Amino acid sequence: MESYSYLLDLALILLSTKVFGLLTRKVRLPQVVGALLAGLILGPACLGILHQTDFIYQVSEIGVIVLMFCAGLETDVDELKRTGKASFVIALFGVLIPLAGGFAAAAYFNRPGMLESTASTSLVLQNIFIGVILTATSVSISVETLKEMGKLNTKAGNAILGAAIIDDILGIIALTIITSLADSSVNVFLVLGKILAFFVFVGVGGYVLHIVFQKWVKGYERDLRRFVILAFVICLVFSYCAEEFFGVADITGAFFAGLIITKTTHTDYIERRFSTLSYLLLSPVFFANIGLQVVLPKMSTMIIVFAVVLVLVAVLTKVVGCGIGAKLCKYSNQDCMRIGTGMISRGEVALIVASKGNAVGLMSANLLGPVVIVVVITTIIAPIFLKMTFSDKKKDSAYEENSLVKKVNEREAVDKQDKSRFITEEEIEK
Repeated sequence: MESYSYLLDLALILLSTKVFGLLTRKVRLPQVVGALLAGLILGPACLGILHQTDFIYQVSEIGVIVLMFCAGLETDVDELKRTGKASFVIALFGVLIPLAGGFAAAAYFNRPGMLESTASTSLVLQNIFIGVILTATSVSISVETLKEMGKLNTKAGNAILGAAIIDDILGIIALTIITSLADSSVNVFLVLGKILAFFVFVGVGGYVLHIVFQKWVKGYERDLRRFVILAFVICLVFSYCAEEFFGVADITGAFFAGLIITKTTHTDYIERRFSTLSYLLLSPVFFANIGLQVVLPKMSTMIIVFAVVLVLVAVLTKVVGCGIGAKLCKYSNQDCMRIGTGMISRGEVALIVASKGNAVGLMSANLLGPVVIVVVITTIIAPIFLKMTFSDKKKDSAYEENSLVKKVNEREAVDKQDKSRFITEEEIEK
């Protein structure tokens, strides 16, 4: 007999994320925090009303892909180019310092008499792997928070976005190196070659698609709906190729697909259609699913102490590391703090890295609890801290009012243009 429970699951997720989102908004917190709390409270960690299913997981995967695709569409490419060098420096420090901090914390606790390791590899490799877990960044949380505040296209917002993408690449390299030491079947040079091939693929494919897209728009610009479908196809193909052929995260492929399309005409029209789809279904499922993945195992007193220390290390090393990188690139102190807090969230990325390490014997099973706690706390506090760093009431009130008026005027102009070019089905039949 077919089960239709997924319909009820979706209804509960959409309702709970909206309710909790409104509650967090009442206390001047980003609504994404409410969506995360909804999944955490209704999931196995608390009430156990909802559980992750294959359907929810797959919808959430599409959700984060669309979220990053929209981030690419909204990104100022020229500003991103200007912050490219700075983003690399920020990402480099944002990887090295958490790696060192995680290693130091693990080296202190992961020894006889404190934590009993059950992993098959040496203690040194296990400790390095804990540091590798802390290098991860879940950019989707920061992107949604910045979009909600209207700060995605600021100087700090572009730096966070660029650094997080580079952080993903550097994280893959670090993970590959450490797993190759524990698993002889992993070839470091092959992985590095795939990463380089991915950027070649993006450059060549982007150039070709940009030309085709522009020419097609000029020939059929009176009915723009087909270009939304074409954009979605490009997004999904780039996401698939990134994971399947190059070993790069699918969200990275989606982001570059958005960057390719953002320089074409009618980007605002396409972005608004995707934003509606994301807000209506995909984003709530994605953020709720992060909470549904959290299952806290039984932990001893020493494990709990290690978890607390690991959380502090995870937060401070990202803020300090990315802040130092930003300062070296001559960002203001306020922007340095914004960039550092924007990189705090580990999200589902850290869970994926931990599971891969556990599979090859790089992490003891009893250390999964502290990693889960790091994921939960950093995911919840990152948007809170990010909003605090952007809250400058004297400057922001006038800025937000002017930007809102500008945005409304731009949208009205685009709507008029779209309506003048759009042919209804009845007119086509005539």
